Amino acid sequence: MSAFWQADLASEAKIPVAKPLLPSFDAIAPYLRRIDETRWYSNGGPIVQEFEGRLAAHTGSEAKVATIANATIGLALALQAQGARPGTLCMVPAWTFAGSAHAIVVAGLVPWMVDVDPVTWALEPAAARALVRSAPGELSAVMPVSPFGAPMKTEPWESFRDETGIIVVIDAAAAFDTVQESSVPSIVSLHATKVLGIGEGGFVTSTDATFIEEVQKRANFGFWNSREAKVWALNGKISEYAAAVGLAALDGWPQARADFAQVGSLYRKSLTALGDIVMQPGFGDRWISSTVLVAALSSGAHLMARELAKEGIETRQWWGGGLHRHAAFRSYPHNAVPITERLAHTVIGLPCWVDLPDHEIARVSQVINSISV
Repeated sequence: MSAFWQADLASEAKIPVAKPLLPSFDAIAPYLRRIDETRWYSNGGPIVQEFEGRLAAHTGSEAKVATIANATIGLALALQAQGARPGTLCMVPAWTFAGSAHAIVVAGLVPWMVDVDPVTWALEPAAARALVRSAPGELSAVMPVSPFGAPMKTEPWESFRDETGIIVVIDAAAAFDTVQESSVPSIVSLHATKVLGIGEGGFVTSTDATFIEEVQKRANFGFWNSREAKVWALNGKISEYAAAVGLAALDGWPQARADFAQVGSLYRKSLTALGDIVMQPGFGDRWISSTVLVAALSSGAHLMARELAKEGIETRQWWGGGLHRHAAFRSYPHNAVPITERLAHTVIGLPCWVDLPDHEIARVSQVINSISV
């Protein structure tokens, strides 16, 4: 990538907030030829099996993986596969994407929206443990969320589950780079906008082979070694074609990760107004994501978005005002969520994609620094 240069901002073309890049035809073609040879197009064929094996190897030596049509379905199936009781509460942070709550509802549970930690932006196990006593009904599950792909420690959640008997499902939709093997299941999105994308898709991972088999059964009409539907289920599989894209994406993962890391690192170095602009801990250094999030503490997200838009720079408030602000979820219980409210007011997504040029990062940073000083 080229070195920084000073641009005439008024004359620059628009910088989009996202510009996904999936594997090229040439990269996918060898896997497509294998599909042509086997004439096996869906239902867990050899391409899907290889993809799941490589995803498991990425996650950890003891990890098992079930691919699914998308992460929302994966979250719902993970709740059901662990025996979450319909009609009971599932604790979920208000600071998350709408898909988290949709999955809870699809699984037959009731979202109970609670606040997050001001530093990690996540629901922490100690906070969840304290909240259990004040649940507004029977609580059978908790869904912690990795905020924008930030790493989450799984051991404390294993302890929480073992001590309370409450089911835990981690929404790790954006956390392909940081997902950890654990007996607590994590669900990762493979949407086109993620660091490793196949268009639409995702996977459920856990070290519990029996649980993964149950997820696979529930993603295949409840069938397992027979044509009898043994449990509530749906069709949540991916095709051999989607897995072919995934294998090509994994082939290119080392380079893609390095490129995303360069984008994150350059943003961190370029945003000099550090008193006002806060980035997630470790982003661009220890971990990467396909989104760049900053909290504009003084100016606020709306002012930041307006000023950047004047310069042709697109932004996004990826999680809006929090789950409790969505019309679809207003009737569900929620606690006071002042941290979520503050994050909704201050956090904004900046342009980020794998080959975002250095000079465009410099341009975005220049505008932000001028607003924040």
